[in-house]
Amino acid sequence: MKSYSLYSIFSITGILLLSVYACNSPNKKKQENKPLNIVYIMADDHAYQAVSAYGSQVSKLAPTPNIDRIAKEGARMDAVYCTNSICGPSRASILTGKFSHINGFYKNVDGGDFNGEQLTFPKVFQKNGYQTALIGKWHLGTTPTGFDYSKVLINWGGQGTYFNPQFCINGKDTVIENKLHVTKAIENDCLDWLSKRDTTKPFMLLYQFKAPHRDWRPDSMYHELFSDFDFPIPETFNDNYEGRLAASENMMEIGTHLNRRDMKQIPPAELTGKRRDSLRWLAYGDKGQYWSPNDTLKGDALKYWKFQTYIKDYLRCVAGIDRAVGSVLDYLEENGLSENTIVVYTSDQGFYLGEHGWFDKRWMYEESFKMPFVIKNPRIIEAGTTSDAMVMNVDFAPTLLDMAGLEIPSEMQGKSFKGVFEGDEKNKRKSVYYHYYEYPIWHKVQPHYGIKTDRYKLMHFYYTMDEWELYDLKTDPNEIRNIYSEAPPELIVSLKKELKELRNEYKDDGSIEQMKRMTDTVIGRVYNEPKVYKESNNIKK
Repeated sequence: MKSYSLYSIFSITGILLLSVYACNSPNKKKQENKPLNIVYIMADDHAYQAVSAYGSQVSKLAPTPNIDRIAKEGARMDAVYCTNSICGPSRASILTGKFSHINGFYKNVDGGDFNGEQLTFPKVFQKNGYQTALIGKWHLGTTPTGFDYSKVLINWGGQGTYFNPQFCINGKDTVIENKLHVTKAIENDCLDWLSKRDTTKPFMLLYQFKAPHRDWRPDSMYHELFSDFDFPIPETFNDNYEGRLAASENMMEIGTHLNRRDMKQIPPAELTGKRRDSLRWLAYGDKGQYWSPNDTLKGDALKYWKFQTYIKDYLRCVAGIDRAVGSVLDYLEENGLSENTIVVYTSDQGFYLGEHGWFDKRWMYEESFKMPFVIKNPRIIEAGTTSDAMVMNVDFAPTLLDMAGLEIPSEMQGKSFKGVFEGDEKNKRKSVYYHYYEYPIWHKVQPHYGIKTDRYKLMHFYYTMDEWELYDLKTDPNEIRNIYSEAPPELIVSLKKELKELRNEYKDDGSIEQMKRMTDTVIGRVYNEPKVYKESNNIKK
């Protein structure tokens, strides 16, 4: 048995007392009483499979150590879902805490403009004394509101270009970030704003990337990354869509629908012209090796080559994001802000990395429905936490407000999941709801709505067909076998009852014909520079 001298005992006691004092010191208490800052980081189309904290085979070969830092210092959430898996509508739902049919922005193309006059969570932070900023991708057509400072991508419908991106500053001034990749430009702007902010106020920053959106053009520093090996194909890469009519009509197959532009083979006709879209092609100046044609490839060999070209460029774009995330995390640590700042990393929805032979998103199938979400809040989240609590993107706004100690507006349809980290189980969701509207652009994904529980997923495709799909996620996690026609009647009845209850709760209980009209309705879309919604649409109220 190890023995201790009297001196050792006193020494140990002193150390313990000093530790207790440090934990209860005025400085510690002062830190805990300070308002929490918010850094909300969002990429575009970043699949959870491409975040190494989630442990997929792909991400093991292409790790994201800086995004993983957030999970290691906080929590990785494993059941976070998008309510409408497409860029603009998801962003609108995140900002407002409301479903697409309520906030009015339900399709990217001809489906509404974002009404900047409605309440958003940045406006609540701003009203409560926070300095608010938005830097990067906006993609909502209208001028950002609720921000003391905004610098957002404006060309290509708000998508921006990968090289020499053009930004609009505070809805007025424009600037082109020459000789910069868009991710690096956004990174620089974010760090610049943080260094010049008003340090007397808490801050709320939206730090939002274009990457890794199609057509996946990485910064030149990453052009050779992953060149020495090929990525494994997903288990469902050669899915034949048997028993899934809607899926069989898709137009997002890697082998068939990825084009020469995606494969970086065809140069534009006017690289040096005045057209703004010529800027998206400047990557050719750095990546000429991609010009080699592969016209001799056919069938499975062509599909495999397309997959490797796609996945490597996609993950090269992700590598740039991870570096940019690390820069901000380092800034927070170096400036004594880490212990007083909530940091979130997420995407606007999921994405296919070859699963079912696809790229893109839109479906309620798991890969596009599920979102990556890691969060650090030193005050309430224990480092290394994982959670399987079901969450929707409409819950983000209420949660951030709740964590900051601010009142959640009653009009928000989402609910805070702060209690998940405090042992409060009473508000945990038992199911989540989904509704997608856009058709046929761009990938011929049939409008559908549905419900997911911890085990089952029920979907209804309703636009040009009347098809139901049901999956047992316990026995069929890849969603290959539609069991709707053979499931016990009582299970169908129970799930449809719960689906109806959610539709009623979220006021999405219109008829099929009414929902079809939402898909059909053409509402003028502001597709170029941001404009004030009220003025551009001649709205008087």
